[in-house]
Amino acid sequence: MISFANNFSKKFFNRKDSFELYVQKAQKKCREFKNNVEHGSEEDFEYSIELTKSELGLDDELIDSLLEDYVTQILLTLPEFYKILDSLRKSCKKGDEPDMQPLRDLAHKNLGVARNLRIKDAQKILATIMISNNLEKIAVYLEYLEACAISLKPSVAYKIYNLDKK
Repeated sequence: MISFANNFSKKFFNRKDSFELYVQKAQKKCREFKNNVEHGSEEDFEYSIELTKSELGLDDELIDSLLEDYVTQILLTLPEFYKILDSLRKSCKKGDEPDMQPLRDLAHKNLGVARNLRIKDAQKILATIMISNNLEKIAVYLEYLEACAISLKPSVAYKIYNLDKK
């Protein structure tokens, strides 16, 4: 279990809210990303277990397990993303040239899993994080990453964030 170290969860979840409301807020944030003109349309990013099954030759149960592992990995990695982002912001404030490589490496690591599982929204989000030098844009994309991961497998977020404990 982890605490809400992530911007999306801090901004959009109040422990007094129901889990369903939390998921609705995550889905809304994810739709915001998907409907952004820069990215295409929401249909371009819909996850298709059937496509993944046919392309990878895996059954529903295995894909479901892999998706749970992916969402777990994303949610557990987000604090590391934010730690790196904070360090980059501090470098910029000092007037130093920020070393973007650790952030890019972490995004690249997660991008491989997203590509393997055909998770199109995560592919676009992580690819953007990898190439962007705009720290504020990266922060927004990290919120999108979290929201879309929660939307993909809400039950995983429920377990990871220990939402049954009020």
